Amino acid sequence: MLAQWINFFVMVGGGAAALAGLIFVAMSINHEIIIQNTTHKNRAINMLTGFSAIFMASSLALIGNQYPEALGFEWLVLWLIATIIFIRGYVIAIKAGMSSIGLKMPRLAGGTLCYLAEVVSAIFLILGFSSGLYIAAIGIIVLFAFLISGAWLLMIGIYYDRSK
Repeated sequence: MLAQWINFFVMVGGGAAALAGLIFVAMSINHEIIIQNTTHKNRAINMLTGFSAIFMASSLALIGNQYPEALGFEWLVLWLIATIIFIRGYVIAIKAGMSSIGLKMPRLAGGTLCYLAEVVSAIFLILGFSSGLYIAAIGIIVLFAFLISGAWLLMIGIYYDRSK
C-alpha cells in the first residue's frame, strides 16, 4: 500500500511542478497585462501558490521514516497558508472588479472546499487516522481541476484584455 501512495505523490508532485513552470512562463510573457489588472495578478498568484503547495505537500509526503503525525503537522501549516492566500486573492480580485471572467461564488466556494479538505486531511493525520491520505488525494485531484481551469481563465482574461 505504501508504494501506491509513493507513486501517487510522485505523479502529482511532478505534474504540479511542471504546471507551475508553465504558469510562470505564461506570466513572464504577459507580465504587463497581469501587473496592471488586479484580477489577473491575484489569479496568477493563486495558480502558482496552488501548484506550489501541491508540489510541496507531495515532497513532504515522500520524506522517508516520517511519522504520519509529523506529516500532518507539516501539511497543516502548508495548507493553512495556501488557503489564506487563495481566499485573500479571490476576495481582492472580486472587490477590484477589473475582470469578471470566472470570478463567481461557486468557484470561490469550490476552491475553498478543496483547500479545506487538505486542512482536514492534515488534522486527520495528526490525530493518527490514515484516512487523511485518502481525503488529501481526493482534495488534490479536485484542486488540480480548479487550478487548471483557473489558469485557463487567466489566459482567456489576458487574451480578452489584449483584444481591447
